[in-house]
Amino acid sequence: MIQVSNERIVPTRQAKLIVLDRDGVINYDSDQFIKSPDEWRPIPGSLEAIARLNHAGFRVIVATNQSGLGRRLFDMATLISIHDKMYKALAQLGGRIDALFYCPHTADSNCDCRKPKPGMLVEIGQRFGVDLTGVPCVGDGERDLQAAAAVGAQPILVLTGKGEKTLRSGNFPQDTAIFPDLAFFVTALLAGD
Repeated sequence: MIQVSNERIVPTRQAKLIVLDRDGVINYDSDQFIKSPDEWRPIPGSLEAIARLNHAGFRVIVATNQSGLGRRLFDMATLISIHDKMYKALAQLGGRIDALFYCPHTADSNCDCRKPKPGMLVEIGQRFGVDLTGVPCVGDGERDLQAAAAVGAQPILVLTGKGEKTLRSGNFPQDTAIFPDLAFFVTALLAGD
């Protein structure tokens, strides 16, 4: 039995902003990477959840490690095509992604943007002119949650993608809230908004 958080998630009042990881949160993940638009498949309810956030006035930002670029498993044109597929599927539901940040570097590079380092999140805060303290950051892996905690954001673990494995590891920030999937989290968030 999985214990799901009962706590009320309250976004900071200065900005209705939410940060989502991509693979394992919005779409199914793969140990071999998502390398083509055909491989990108949304998790049931995730796109509808994003549209609900948009309609509630939230800016939805995606922050994703995409080391497949650095590994040369796919090129920039392919990444753009994958994201175009996601944008079109969202648009059909009245949803949108307000900004997408990605790190193209491999794990052995010493960049500041690859999660668990907080560089992407710091840049999001700077670009949007907001303090990320308390801003929900939804991920399925410990890297996502560690990056969120590093900037004072609220780490949210979803049990899709690598989420079950992350939960079993217990290696995530203490204040992490846990939900079965993005749709369940969004329902809880909007109920408390």
